Amino acid sequence: MLKNVYPKIKEFKNKYPLTISWRLKSHSKVIDKHLNDGEYIKYAFAAQKNASPFEIFTTYVVALTNKRILLGQKRVFFGYFFTAITPDMFNDLKVRMGIIWGTIKIDTVKERVIFSNIQKAALPEIENSITGYMMKEKKKYFHNNTKEENKR
Repeated sequence: MLKNVYPKIKEFKNKYPLTISWRLKSHSKVIDKHLNDGEYIKYAFAAQKNASPFEIFTTYVVALTNKRILLGQKRVFFGYFFTAITPDMFNDLKVRMGIIWGTIKIDTVKERVIFSNIQKAALPEIENSITGYMMKEKKKYFHNNTKEENKR
C-alpha cells in the first residue's frame, strides 16, 4: 500500500484545481513522518485550515488512513503542526457550499476543525470519503468496546 501521501494530494489537486493550496509536497512530508506501521493512505485532500475565505496561507494536507484522519502543515521556516483524529473522537462533519468554494467542518470531541477554499465540486467526494469511513470504523470501535465490557 501507498505510504507517500503526495501522489494522492497531486491526484486531488489535478482533479480539483480551483482548491486553494500551496507547498503540498512539504505538507505531505509531515503526514508521511507520522504514519504508523501497517497504516496506509486511503484518501487525501488539501485545503486552508480556517473559516475565512480570505485567509489563503494556512494550507493543510488532510489524509484519511485505514486507522485515522491526519492533518499536517509544514511551517515556513522550521517545525510543523500535526493533528490526528481517531474514529472514537469523531462526532460529525458539515459541508457548506458557496458560489465558488466550500467548507468542510469536522467536529470532534475536543474541537471543531474547519477547512475552507475547497472547490465546490470536491465537497461531495470529501464528505463521502470521510463519513463513510468513520461510520464503518466507529461500528468496529464500539463493537470491540462492547466485547471488552462483556468480558468483565
